[in-house]
Amino acid sequence: MDVIGGKWKVLVLWALGEGPRRFGQLRRELPGVTEKVLTAHLRELEAAGVVRRRVYDEVPPRVEYSLTDSGISLNEALLPLGAWGRDHAMRTSVGSGDHLREA
Repeated sequence: MDVIGGKWKVLVLWALGEGPRRFGQLRRELPGVTEKVLTAHLRELEAAGVVRRRVYDEVPPRVEYSLTDSGISLNEALLPLGAWGRDHAMRTSVGSGDHLREA
């Protein structure tokens, strides 16, 4: 839970599950995340060994983030959680009345 704790970490993992991303791409794909929080989460995920940070020796410098093998397996483990979340959101969506019957 320490690895995925935080509001944005799972979303970062899922975005990187689509393929390598640059910092700016991640910011655009995660509206609402601040630059400071995204930077901190990427560093924590890298320290945990689930995200790889690759710096290209170019001018201007280019940095890409991608999942390690451990990150890929973590994303696979999170798939059932994502499915549960989608199902739960549909069952409890406002206006459906389902959330009242389940209570």
